[in-house]
Amino acid sequence: MYGYVNMPMFPGFFMFIFCLVLVAFLFFYFSKKETPKESETALDILKKRLAKGEISLEEYEKLKKTIE
Repeated sequence: MYGYVNMPMFPGFFMFIFCLVLVAFLFFYFSKKETPKESETALDILKKRLAKGEISLEEYEKLKKTIE
């Protein structure tokens, strides 16, 4: 009895909570790395805007020279 004074009442419960938090952390950490939009360059965005008709060809050429 003397050796277990500082031991929590339900050690299994706290271990379960710790494992749950660890699994949630790992899930969110690895799920964020799969975003392909982070690798999109400024030129790619510019090409998409031209394709959608948001900018004219003259604006595209001017912005492309600015980027490069």
